[in-house]
This record gives sequence, C-alpha cells and structure tokens, in this order.
Amino acid sequence: MDSTDTAESANPHRRRFLGLAATGFAAAEFVMAGAANAQGEPPAMPGSERGAHTSFAPLKQVDAGLLNVGYAEAGPADGPAVILLHGWPYDIHSFVEVTPMLAAKGYRVIVPYLRGYGTTSFLSSATMRNAQQSAVGLDIIALMDALKIQKATIAGFDWGGRTADVMAVLWPERCKAIVSVSGYLISSPAGNQTPLPPAAASAFWYQYYFATELGKAGYAKYLHEFNKFIWHQASPKWNFDDATYDRTAAAFDNPDHVDLVMHDYRWRLGLADGERRYDDLEKRLAELPAVTVPAITMEGDSNGAIHAPSTAYRNRFAGKYDYRLITGGVGHNLPQEAPEAFAQAVIDVERL
Repeated sequence: MDSTDTAESANPHRRRFLGLAATGFAAAEFVMAGAANAQGEPPAMPGSERGAHTSFAPLKQVDAGLLNVGYAEAGPADGPAVILLHGWPYDIHSFVEVTPMLAAKGYRVIVPYLRGYGTTSFLSSATMRNAQQSAVGLDIIALMDALKIQKATIAGFDWGGRTADVMAVLWPERCKAIVSVSGYLISSPAGNQTPLPPAAASAFWYQYYFATELGKAGYAKYLHEFNKFIWHQASPKWNFDDATYDRTAAAFDNPDHVDLVMHDYRWRLGLADGERRYDDLEKRLAELPAVTVPAITMEGDSNGAIHAPSTAYRNRFAGKYDYRLITGGVGHNLPQEAPEAFAQAVIDVERL
C-alpha cells in the first residue's frame, strides 16, 4: 500500500495522520470528506462485461533503461497511449478489465509489471535493487522511449498512483494527463521523521515490520499469505475469490520482489539509502511541487488503507482537475474493484 508521512504542514500525508489520530478510525471521516462528489459505477461501456476478462493477450518484453520490462498491450498501435501502473501488493491484473474497455475506445493501452514483479527483470545483477520513487518514474520514461511513445496518459493506484504524480511533476512534457487513486502521493524520507500518535502509527504496522530483518524474513516466508491479508485489510468489502488473488500472487515470485519491497518502505522512513544518481530528482520531489497537467484523483468509499481526504491535497493540483469518490464498497484496488469508473476517468481526464 502506498501511504507515507511527511513533517511538512503542507503535505497531505501529514494531514491524514492527524485526521486518523483524531478519529481513531480513518474510513468514516475520509469518506465524508468527498461525499459531495460521490458516484457509483458509470454505465457499461464496450468490453465491460464484468468478470468476462481474467487474462491478457500474450505478454511482451522489451529492454528499457535498467530493466527488461514485461508488459501487456492492447488496442490500436496508432491510438492515443495510456499507461496503467499497479502498486503493492498487486500486479497488472488490477487492470485486466479496464484494459479491454480502453482498447475498445481506440486507446493503445500499455500495462507494465513494475520492477520486482512478474516478468520484469534487471538487465544487470550489479544494479541496486532500489525502489525510490524517482527510480520507478524513470523506469516508465525509459519504457515510453523503448516503445517510441512521446506522450501518454498515466493512470495508476498505490505505487502506480505515486509514479503518475512523480512523472507529472518531473516530466510534464511526457504526460498528457494523469489519473491518481488517493491523490498526491509524493513524499520524502526527511519529511517522514515526525513521530505519529498511536492510532495513526498502528495503520503502518507493515512498514515498521519491514524495517526489521525479522520482518523481511517473515515477508519472504509467508509471502502469499501476507499479501492476501493486505488485500483483505485494504479492501474489506471486496469479495475476491482465490483464483483472482492467485493470478496476481504469481507476480510476487519475481526474484527481486522481496528486496524491492523492503527497500521501498525502508527508504521512505530513512532507514535505507538511495542512489546518488537520483539525488537531484529526489531533491525536487521533496519540495512537493504541484501537478500542472490535467488530473483526476479518485477514492473508493471503503478504502481500508489510510488515505487523505481530497481537500488535504487539492492545492497540489494546479491544472485542470476533478475528484471522484466511487461508492458501493470500493476499496484500495480501485481499478479492479470498479473498472468502469476507472476507465471512464482515463477517458474523461483528457477532456477536462
């Protein structure tokens, strides 16, 4: 799950912690914050028969930057490009129903495995297994270059939503627009050093667990059980079946997965170093720059992962903007739980 604190008073993540501490339970307060924009799933669109799509066409592989990237592709090769980005602990199957909806509308849809997932691998064993936010953003820029995509709509949730935000502020010329579930997710290790009250801190149990070698060993030993538990915690009203989880869980068997997950959460807390090559980018991100490209942020009304009310990060979006609260028991994995709403946001964001 992508949730990180910073000490800066302007940072939405700090505000969400204070809100949680005040209420002791985030969901009710945060849902109320966006109730005026609440909406259910939109009318069905072509390719939207729920449950009809459980797999992709054969995956493709391409060398891009530091990686050999595994990705799904659908839609016309000359269509407007959309790149869909998953988070932790999820994979490309979060978009298995969104993808044909967008392809049917004429989009060229690219759905990559992030570093540490599925068939994506490092080209060199000497490369640091680094999950810094800027490094993951550069992975997607390199993928766009490899696929000869100059500009795309970037849409994602969790790590993928953070990456969309990162790309929009660092490389706005490459982003036609973004869709980011849970809003503005950029942070910095220096901003994450303020101790939290107990109620807020308890929501981050897994990050503190990962900060220990025991936690790393426990995650590796109980990998599939651990991530299935997170799914239930993050989406308490999503009645997914074992087959749905198992399709995604196969992506966690990537040999770099555990190391990258540990690095991600340890780096956020300042417990693991990054690479000097990313220092300038991270310095820019630490200033929490505004997103200037058109953007839609979204939230599910039953997101069990700690998250900010949209009002907390509204001033981080300086361009054309819309916020959508998706009702009906939708949790953290919004694209898979409410694919029509997510696909509609991707379509609408270019028209703001």
